[in-house]
Amino acid sequence: MEGIRVLDFSRFGAGPYCACLMADLGAEVVRVENPGGAVDRVFGAIDPNGESLVYKATGRNKKGITLNLASSRADDLLKALLQRYDVVIHNLPPGSREGEKLSYNKLKKINPKVIVGAISGFGQSGPNADRVSFDTTAQAMSGGMWIQGFPDTPPQVTAIRHVDYSAGAILAFSILSAIYYRQRTGKGQMIDVALCDVAVNFVQNIGALMLYKIYGEIRRHVGNFGFGAYMDCCKAKDGWVFIAPVGDIQWNKFTKIIVREDMASDPRFQSDMTRWENRLHIHEIVSQWVADKTLDEIIGILDRARVAVSRVNTVAEMIEDPSIKAREMIVDVDHPGLGKIPIPGVVPKFSETPGRVEKRAPIVGEHNKEIYGEILGFDEEYISRLSSEGVI
Repeated sequence: MEGIRVLDFSRFGAGPYCACLMADLGAEVVRVENPGGAVDRVFGAIDPNGESLVYKATGRNKKGITLNLASSRADDLLKALLQRYDVVIHNLPPGSREGEKLSYNKLKKINPKVIVGAISGFGQSGPNADRVSFDTTAQAMSGGMWIQGFPDTPPQVTAIRHVDYSAGAILAFSILSAIYYRQRTGKGQMIDVALCDVAVNFVQNIGALMLYKIYGEIRRHVGNFGFGAYMDCCKAKDGWVFIAPVGDIQWNKFTKIIVREDMASDPRFQSDMTRWENRLHIHEIVSQWVADKTLDEIIGILDRARVAVSRVNTVAEMIEDPSIKAREMIVDVDHPGLGKIPIPGVVPKFSETPGRVEKRAPIVGEHNKEIYGEILGFDEEYISRLSSEGVI
């Protein structure tokens, strides 16, 4: 994506993740935030310098400038930036003062080729467009939260913000599609991604709505058993293991391994769905088989039989996994005041144009002189005046 220039006005999960995916693949991404720093710099777990750890992950490979969109003097700077940048990403709510300044209808008058990617809770239209929403509220509204957790617990949110990050990945894909369209037509466009749309799409893609419409069954939360096949998390001698003998071929292999070949012909276990329906009986048998073995023993046996299995890692164990190391999914970067810190590696892997992690997340306004000076052509005195007046 070298040659593509992106202005990232977004905060928190979805937008910053979208922008960092593009930056990993060579786009010049400039994070734009208020003077003094955006709110997501101090959200969640904080480092010894008082800054968010999450920001350092999604801020990788970006440059950073400051711009106070609420200032009337920011309008001219925004116009100048839009003459030189291809894509604008933001998650500002429709109708807000800053959101209006970044609306596609206004930006396309400045640059007809601009591509605007807007991420919001409920989209740029519809009855909920002006409501506040996060990943978690999207999980709740979509029906996804009802599926999470164990039967004796309330509906649960997932700890990993999968709606945020999926929405970011979808927006990155959509921006690439829009760039391809622009190459053929010369036209930019608006891309509207809603967290709730993404969450509802996921719930439908696992068949939950069809299950209800066809059978009248509301899918419920069943813990680690999954849905539609037997799988479970069991306690071994030295930790936890997750076993998923999905499909008849793996199931038949598995029954031989646990010396219960009678279960292969038992009518209760003749298909993935019947095995799921009788999961508690299977769980009792498998738990006993696992209990007197080590993780290495269990994984070795099941790997040789090509039955899906994994140890349940803590993050400390995960970073030592040989596969994760071989795939370079953790990259150490130097950060001021912290030394080397681990940040995510690049997904996916390209054979001809591999992405890379080259830069740490920028400090507040770190590239003001470069962007406003070298790219926009303002002299140091003018840049200094903008800073002193709170415009940048």
